[in-house]
Amino acid sequence: MRARYGVPLGITAVGAAGLLYSAGFEARSFRLRRVTVPVLPAGMRPLRVLQVSDIHMVGGQRKKQRWLRSLAGLRPDFVINTGDNLSDPEGVPEVLDALGPLMEFPGAYVFGSNDYYGPKPRNPARYLLEKVQGRHGLNGNPPVVGAIHNPWEDLRDGFDAAGWLNLTNTRGTLKIEGLSVELTGLDDPHIKKDRYEQVAGGPSGAADFAMGVVHAPYLRVLDAYTADDYPLILAGHTHGGQVCIPFYGALVTNCDLDTDRVKGLSTHTAQGRTAYLHVSAGCGANRYTPFRFACPPEATLLTLVARD
Repeated sequence: MRARYGVPLGITAVGAAGLLYSAGFEARSFRLRRVTVPVLPAGMRPLRVLQVSDIHMVGGQRKKQRWLRSLAGLRPDFVINTGDNLSDPEGVPEVLDALGPLMEFPGAYVFGSNDYYGPKPRNPARYLLEKVQGRHGLNGNPPVVGAIHNPWEDLRDGFDAAGWLNLTNTRGTLKIEGLSVELTGLDDPHIKKDRYEQVAGGPSGAADFAMGVVHAPYLRVLDAYTADDYPLILAGHTHGGQVCIPFYGALVTNCDLDTDRVKGLSTHTAQGRTAYLHVSAGCGANRYTPFRFACPPEATLLTLVARD
């Protein structure tokens, strides 16, 4: 009798322990990653950029809110928010409160699909199935049927009131202590709201440095930015794979980016040009899949330095 039931009970116990760890501990083990990127023109002083992404705020996440507020102590030159701030229609005030200290610094933002639409319960195994089928999450279609409208307009108004640049399919320029940074942003490619034709043509040349910003790092967008000679692209969306296998890595990216570049700093090449790509693993998760494994939540402080 013990042999008959011992194995399945053991597997169940291990699975329960893993779920408890990934949802109760690792998903709340926030950390800061530091990266140095050699992309600035020769002679330009370093710039410190704080990237926050995929907050997926749910009401009552006090530890996450305190941690986000504490990031202001880094005193970055500017902040880039790469979207998916919400996972709860009631979460806007808590996002704005948590990011309040960071909004004292120059900044810019793009939105992700979860800023526009509330999440719905979904079997996590579908992400693996969609990878096999060559599909990616929403597969480019907005979740119109039964979708919950998130109050993204209130989030936008809060960011705009703080002076952050709205980079929704447009360009903007930040002035930072005598330097200018040109930012070219896109709306979320995951639901086909990106309109690169509206911003095509590459950096204007009027700023000291230029970079691209997008929520989901789909290859069509990375190709366009790189071919237009942007030296750096910032993105989020992937959650770093969210559930990874130790010593192996991520199984999915929830877009057509390969798993080798699911998070962190890498490069992308298109039409004979190469750009640096930084994909944030983000600091949250969908409210219906509130766990992480071998992929802790993060923000990143990127120090941009002159090219060799």
